[in-house]
Amino acid sequence: MTGQALAGTKETGKMELILKKYAGEKGALIPLLQEIQRYYGYISAESMAAAARVLKVSPSEVYGVASFYSQFYLEPKGEHMIRVCQGTACHVRGAAAILEAFSRELGIEPGETTPDGKFSLERVACLGACGLAPTVMIGDKTFGRLTPDNVREILDKYRSK
Repeated sequence: MTGQALAGTKETGKMELILKKYAGEKGALIPLLQEIQRYYGYISAESMAAAARVLKVSPSEVYGVASFYSQFYLEPKGEHMIRVCQGTACHVRGAAAILEAFSRELGIEPGETTPDGKFSLERVACLGACGLAPTVMIGDKTFGRLTPDNVREILDKYRSK
């Protein structure tokens, strides 16, 4: 169930609870958006409109914040978010080849989600695990010292979940 189809479901109740928690609270836009995304996986246009209404700010202000920060997703993402580090240490140690291997294996480009909704692929500036370069995070699990040959084996573990 997405944030777009809330009416008449238990999802409506959850959204109402989230909104009520932050209603009228100055400076609560980012925490409110974070909680909406944590629950729904992304921030829909309907969720942004509801946030604007309860915080008494303009919809354009909510959209401006949601679209400015890379932590927020404005469309559904895959069940497994794959973040491939492109920082200096990872770059020097072959991150481009790792990103290409994930892209080839999944049949998608960075910024895209597989048609089955299982995986999303992102390139990120730094994961903060330079000693393990090149690194990738899938969800909250970090994989380090990768080679393109490791990619299929790692994905197979997630494909079977």
